[in-house]
Amino acid sequence: MKRLLVLIAALLYTALAYSQNTFKAVIKDGKTNEPLIGVTVLLQGTTKGATTDTAGKVLITDIPNGMQVFQFRYVGYETRLDTLIFPLTSSEPLVMQLTPSGEGEGEKLTEVTVSATRSSRTIANTPTRVEVISGEELEEKGNMKPGDIRMLLAESTGIQTQQTSATSGNAAIRIQGLDGKYTQIIRDGFPLYAGFSGGLGLLQVAPLDLKQVEVIKGSSSTLYGGGAIAGLVNLVSKTPTNERQLNFLLNGTSAAGLDASMFYAQKFNKVGATIYAAYNHGSPYDPSSFGLTAIPRFDRYTFNPKLWLYFNDRTSLNVGINATTENRIGGDFEYIKGRGSANHSYFERNKTGRYSSQLQLDHKLNEKEKLTFKNSVSYFDRTITLPDYRFSGIQVSTFTEANYSRKGEKSDWVAGLNILTDHFHEERQSSIPLRNYSYNTIGGFVQNTLNVTPKVTLESGIRGDYHNDYGFFFLPRISGLWKINEHFSTRLGGGLGYKAPTVFTEDAERIQFRNVLPLAISSTKAERSYGANYDINYRTSLFGDEVGFSVNQLFFYTRINDPILLTALSNGNLQYQQPPGDLNTKGMETNVKLTYGDLKLFIGYTLADVTQHTNQTITDYPLVSRHRLNNVLMYELEDNWKIGAEAYYFSPQRLNDGLMGKSYWTAGFMAEKIWEHFSLFINFENITDTRQTKFDTIYTGSITNPTFRDIYAPLDGFVINGGLKIKL
Repeated sequence: MKRLLVLIAALLYTALAYSQNTFKAVIKDGKTNEPLIGVTVLLQGTTKGATTDTAGKVLITDIPNGMQVFQFRYVGYETRLDTLIFPLTSSEPLVMQLTPSGEGEGEKLTEVTVSATRSSRTIANTPTRVEVISGEELEEKGNMKPGDIRMLLAESTGIQTQQTSATSGNAAIRIQGLDGKYTQIIRDGFPLYAGFSGGLGLLQVAPLDLKQVEVIKGSSSTLYGGGAIAGLVNLVSKTPTNERQLNFLLNGTSAAGLDASMFYAQKFNKVGATIYAAYNHGSPYDPSSFGLTAIPRFDRYTFNPKLWLYFNDRTSLNVGINATTENRIGGDFEYIKGRGSANHSYFERNKTGRYSSQLQLDHKLNEKEKLTFKNSVSYFDRTITLPDYRFSGIQVSTFTEANYSRKGEKSDWVAGLNILTDHFHEERQSSIPLRNYSYNTIGGFVQNTLNVTPKVTLESGIRGDYHNDYGFFFLPRISGLWKINEHFSTRLGGGLGYKAPTVFTEDAERIQFRNVLPLAISSTKAERSYGANYDINYRTSLFGDEVGFSVNQLFFYTRINDPILLTALSNGNLQYQQPPGDLNTKGMETNVKLTYGDLKLFIGYTLADVTQHTNQTITDYPLVSRHRLNNVLMYELEDNWKIGAEAYYFSPQRLNDGLMGKSYWTAGFMAEKIWEHFSLFINFENITDTRQTKFDTIYTGSITNPTFRDIYAPLDGFVINGGLKIKL
């Protein structure tokens, strides 16, 4: 009898064991069919569950026979319930699709692929922290200032545009408080805006032909070479699609400005093309009746054609030309209006010609491996003229790169070699020694992105650069991403950087390079840096998925050893010197996003503590707002209306003359009415009419021979712009 009971128990155990099943599935986006990472799958009525890996796969074991209900949850997507009867009829993984929610976070979560990190991964799966401005946000920023990208960048947390000329409007970009010379601006992976050509770079790039703008904060020299100590801005151009794109934009301002531009793109089987053309005009404008132009008179013409050749499924070639010419003059308002006299004779003229070519050849060796060859040649001619002074020169730079990339199931690789040349030739105008230079840099790099686990991804890279004047630089870099759960993720990264010095800095730009001596290369070292960023992200839905909430908290630190400083000599000249010391920036950025239906609220706060350490003396770095707050509220009815309001606060800034500037607020309002093929927009910029000339001076001396102070607040005040956009 005992043996019979043991036998029956064994048979029951065996039957129970065989009644346990395995659930295998791949979870994908119902619209894009892309795998979703981090989807939570729960077997209802039990504690069993799992999350999808980097391929969207999920596995749950020990599932009993019979009818079972599974729940699929992912932030930004509709929760899905499925009833399955086990055992299943097939052992193959099921393919399940989730639908982006119309509520919750109030938007469909589209996968944004970034190229600035060289890995071509989606932004959610990139260990390096990348901020992307794209789609509707890019269009909304473009409505505010269609002629250039200053507004687009300046309204981002942690980024400030610094005006370097009171009369001509020249500006540079500052990331986390560091000078514009420490930020590298590239276009489609090609370095085009550096050195002499960087002074007007922000003013001569319009947003209409941009697909997205990618910003990496912190040292990025490992990615593209020297110059990216504070960060990297990659301008990504639109590409041809099978569906024709034909866009026109006409914009006018209350300051008598005009922007007219068009963009065309289309792919025809084996050939594709894009064409961007624009005319931008500014009229002299002096809202304060101060006697000097807050907006200069300028005329700019831009023409950027590009051709794509698709030889076969594996090989493609694209070639393009960028051409921009501009004549810009600001100064005494009476003089610029043609009513000059002995007392009204001050002016500052900038004449520029910017021409560059780009070529990129891509060849897929197979489904996983690809070879890429890139080349660009850039020619920049600029002449600065004042009543008794002239500075002019030509900068010719080239960039050539060959790289190999491989995408694997768990690991991606990219390796390559590149050569950069940068030559500047000054035309002699005075007895000051010529500021000519000729830089050649050859570099090699290797980068790996590894999926350590379904939740942990590491990105590491090394670069070696040899500079003809400053020697060899070894640049390691590492970043990590940990997807803690469906709500939390965190990133940590850091690396080394360097900058080959030139005379073209914000300090020299402010004085139009007058009396600035050339660099003494034999006694000057390259500026070297190290830095790190750490951020944590949280996102969820509240009140029964009615409200979407997300917050990103970033902490940053960057130190630059032996920065070069423009120092006044006893004879009136200025010379770059390199006293012992360092420049460091530390602080944090907080970004909060709330969505409810068609409403979106963005709140950003930046704390930037930037200090200069020189000869054991510590001073606050000039022209940095220690505290900055940005607030944007958007109401959007899809394909119908867009209405937005914004407000920005800047805390007092230390100025180069040792005084402190005043704190200030600015605010704006925009609206756009959308029809199928066209839209009308209007933007009320700086409705508070905040102007530095209201609460501080901008120059000392006489208006005939002014000595300009730092510009830290707007000069143009309240300006209305509006226009028409056509899409055919």
